[in-house]
Amino acid sequence: MYPELLVKAFLILLPNTSQSGLQIFSGISDVIFGAIPLIIGILVIIVIVGAAIILLPAIIVGVVVWFLTGSFFFAGFAFLVVAVLSLATLI
Repeated sequence: MYPELLVKAFLILLPNTSQSGLQIFSGISDVIFGAIPLIIGILVIIVIVGAAIILLPAIIVGVVVWFLTGSFFFAGFAFLVVAVLSLATLI
């Protein structure tokens, strides 16, 4: 579409070595802006694992019902019933 714009956007991401006074802050900003996505990623993983542990009985029941009946509708309904009951016990 606009190749010049893509090249300029890429060049902005490259480190600027012409400004020697900002090199001290480059390392600090790298650590800060590198730690923020790492912390967010760890929190997302914790939330996903926690949800999977809470919903594990519902997943097992859904899979068993699907194997026994072969119906995704009944498996989904069983999953929803057990998931709602599991979440209701937490409240």
